[in-house]
Amino acid sequence: MGKNLLFLSSSLLALIFLNELKGKPNIIFLLADDQATISMGCYGNKDVVTPNLDRLSRKGLTFDNHYVTTAICMASRASILTGSYEYQHGCNFNKGRLGEKDLENSYPVVLKKAGYITGFAGKFGINLKNKSPEEIFDWWGGGPGQTSYATKRNISMKKYADKYPHSTISYGAFGRDFINHASKTGKPFCLSISFKAPHMPDTPDGKYNDVYKNKTFQKPANFGREYSRHLSQQSKQGRQWERWETWGYKDNYDQVMQKYHQLVYGIDQATGMILSALEDNGLENDTIIIYTSDNGFLCGSHGYGSKVLPYEESVRVPMIIYDPRLESKKQGKRIAALTANLDIAPTIIELAGQKKVHTNEGISLVPLFTEGQSEWRHSLAIMNCWGPIESQYLGIVTRKWKYIYWFYGEKMVPKEELFNMEKDKYELINAAEDERNQRDLEKMRALYDQEVSSVKKESASSHKIYGALFDRTIPWQKKRELIQTINN
Repeated sequence: MGKNLLFLSSSLLALIFLNELKGKPNIIFLLADDQATISMGCYGNKDVVTPNLDRLSRKGLTFDNHYVTTAICMASRASILTGSYEYQHGCNFNKGRLGEKDLENSYPVVLKKAGYITGFAGKFGINLKNKSPEEIFDWWGGGPGQTSYATKRNISMKKYADKYPHSTISYGAFGRDFINHASKTGKPFCLSISFKAPHMPDTPDGKYNDVYKNKTFQKPANFGREYSRHLSQQSKQGRQWERWETWGYKDNYDQVMQKYHQLVYGIDQATGMILSALEDNGLENDTIIIYTSDNGFLCGSHGYGSKVLPYEESVRVPMIIYDPRLESKKQGKRIAALTANLDIAPTIIELAGQKKVHTNEGISLVPLFTEGQSEWRHSLAIMNCWGPIESQYLGIVTRKWKYIYWFYGEKMVPKEELFNMEKDKYELINAAEDERNQRDLEKMRALYDQEVSSVKKESASSHKIYGALFDRTIPWQKKRELIQTINN
């Protein structure tokens, strides 16, 4: 967006921090799939059991305003890999594949060139141009598409199937074996594990059935359809609306959430296996662990299921960075700064002592390891360019406000939504409809229009249409004609 606010003092501190390193650190990146913040104890849910993830939080940095810029698997994963917005890399299910240039600037390729041993297991979830993902990594335990919860169905993981029939724990075993191998080489390593859990279908590991047996869960304050009356018609057109009923949130909330949280518990146990492997090999003081999710999950908030939508439960996700080199007074710190999935690749690259990739839109978070300023970046964009055209949108998030523009106007009116993130985290009030917020609304519109200009200038060919669709000044009739031209 070109609006990132970095300070010279932060850069100097980051440089000093990196210069003090004795060799390059090992880096482990753990990615969940569809994990909401309500699924972790360290994010305030006393109903759940996540001891290993909470341990990372207690000893590391926990980010309270971490957003995905696109709340759908492939686009978000491509943004994590490259540090770029979806409209820049152009990769999503029905849009395009990730190109060679973006891939060359991705964190695993940069680190491999720098001498790191690289490994990957789990759901890769990104379509590439002219290359297979196996070529990127030295160790491969990944799979195409959604992969399976049954280990035996994941070809690259079959050797783990007998002992670890559920894929979540098999990835923990892969991580253990990779660490055992890499520890003997004398080289730094970068291990990426992308769990399928807790993605649907909700098929948790049966050996953990007792963890949440007969458990009831406290519902969030915005749970149910009565809290969607003020939200746009557009947001109620896609599958997120009907899944309130078909996925059981309306009538079987506790049963659905038992399975969901049990899947997350499996991730927690796999994380424990990886932590034990680090300790067994004497690497616990040399290895940085980053934990997050590709998007959140609505879980019945506002009467929606699934993800994609711009509301908090969908776009704000867990994010923990554990660095054993942190001073004890920094451990367990909460970070209020506005951060994004775009920041993960630049952070990993800088931690590995490599130069910033000039195409990255994201910002390295390394300065936050030593400082805690809240005004890290002024704003970031959130978007959906996938699925029914009715439910596609562009939005802007700041520390105080979230602004969303729903452009679709066939039998409905394009709509603005504005939420006060300081006073209304559950998004219960559309502040755009209150004249007292007019000045703030105009400021958010200006940021939005600035982002639209970036979309027009920087979009990949697969996303050029969105420069017009997101433009607030272009009437719906012209947008409809443009959509029809593309479809025909």
